[in-house]
This record gives sequence, C-alpha cells and structure tokens, in this order.
Amino acid sequence: MSGYFLFFMDESQNEKVDERWLILQFKTIEHHLSEVFKRLRQHEIEPILIKGWAASRNYPEPWRRMFADVDVAVDPADYEKALQLLPFSGVQVDFHSGLRYLDSVEWASLYGNSETVAVSGVPIRLLSSEDHLRVLCVHWLNDGGANRQRLEDIYYAVQNRPASFDWERCLGVVAENRRRWIVCVIGLAHRYLDLPVDDLPFADEARRIPAWLIRELEKEWSSGIRLLPLDMCLHDRKLLYQQIRKRLPPNPIEAMVEMDGDLEAANKLLYYQLGSIAMRIRPSARRLWRAIFSKKPQDNDEN
Repeated sequence: MSGYFLFFMDESQNEKVDERWLILQFKTIEHHLSEVFKRLRQHEIEPILIKGWAASRNYPEPWRRMFADVDVAVDPADYEKALQLLPFSGVQVDFHSGLRYLDSVEWASLYGNSETVAVSGVPIRLLSSEDHLRVLCVHWLNDGGANRQRLEDIYYAVQNRPASFDWERCLGVVAENRRRWIVCVIGLAHRYLDLPVDDLPFADEARRIPAWLIRELEKEWSSGIRLLPLDMCLHDRKLLYQQIRKRLPPNPIEAMVEMDGDLEAANKLLYYQLGSIAMRIRPSARRLWRAIFSKKPQDNDEN
C-alpha cells in the first residue's frame, strides 16, 4: 500500500519522504558508529574517526553526504589488535594504522590535537579541523581525483571551518610538496565548485593550478570508468581487461601522491607512474592469487 502512496505523491512530498529516509539511515549509521567506539574502548583502543561521517559534519545537511563504511584510525601499536575485532555488526569498518599515507604528522601530535563530540551518547574522537582538512585533500588526490563529487568535502571543510581555524597548523606542519597538494585541492574546489578563496592567506597560490593536473582530472571525469578491485572482476573477463587497461599506465595524480612527489614536476610523471607500478605489483598479485585459489576469497587482511 505504501508503494502506491509514494507513486501518487507530488515531487515536493517525495522529496520530504526521501529526506526522512536519509535522516533515518544517517541516524542508524550513527548508532552503529557509537557501538564501534564502545567496543574498541572495551579493548583499551582509543580510535579517531576520519572521512565519511567526520566530513559530513561540515555539510549544511549532513545526512545527504553518503558513505559506505566507517573509517577509523588507531595507534599503529593497536592496529593488529583492532583487526582481531572484525567484523562489526551493522557496519563495515575500515581500520587505518595511524594515518599512513594520508598524513605525515606524527600520531601523537594528531591525537593531542583531536577533539571529541557526542554521538548517540558516546564520545567520538575526531581529528582537529586543520588536520582533517589535510587528510581529506590527500585522500581525494590519492584517489586520482576520480570522485568529482567528493570535492564537496573540501568545499564544505573550508567554507564552514570554525572561526578558530589555524592555517599554520594545517599547512605549516608538513613538507612543502604536501603543503602544495593541499593548497591545489582547495584551488580545485574554487575552480569547479566556486569555493570563495579571497579571504585565504594563499588565495593567489590556490588559483595557480598546474595545467597537467587539470588535464588529467578532466580526462578522468570524462572516462566514465571507475577503478574496481581486480579480485572483484574475475568473473567477467571483459570487465577484468577493462580494469587492467585502466591501471596501465597508472593515474598520474595517484602515482604522484604514492611517490610523495612534486605537483609542479610534470616532467617526473612517468617516473612516478613507474614507481607506482613497482609498489603495487606484488600486493596486487597476492590479492589475485588469494582470490583465485583461496577457499574464502572474500577474506582480505590488507587494509
């Protein structure tokens, strides 16, 4: 009966129902999130939530920022212990050993600058706004900028940053090449989403984006092909071939981040791509081998 009811409602009513459904889903995820934090603390692990829900807090309507899993960073010393707690009921949890490639700042410093907010009555630990913006920018670049919509994470993180936001804490604590990554991603949010940057201390630099980066991003967005794990494509030879071709050569943006490279060094892109291939070939071969020959191909202990 409810299906017919929805069918005959006008568009404004449908929008209200959709919004209520999104809010309900969001609240359900928040409940599961609080349970994850409670369980980790029962095992004396103090986690920090990143990306997903943490990014949604900057949105005008947080429930419209969808995410498939919960990304939790833990002290590298607790990482193996945390993995033993998988799986968690009701939600997929992706554990990170520290921040790994997402940030170069020491865990102790990140933890010392973190904050807690209450979710379903449970204190959830988050990175500071400055630290989380760095993580969001690097994560977006490391994905090759493939998800254009996720550039909104950076837009809202900058546009709705707290009055106490400290740009020195955000940009002054990392190497110059990594600082440039972050400024360029903010510049991309300005270019493609009209993020206001006039009040930023690096406004002119943010507008100065390398031509190769713009070219590769727009090429990626127009391709219509997203990267999928190779072990998920074994059942479909055409899809597997497509995904292998997608990786050769590697996305130069992603390769540049993996090699801790310089955005301004367009002449080094081939070097970064070759380095990326060398870094990935063994882990990729191992995953494929396990997927083909393991009795439980869905098991994957690589994070």
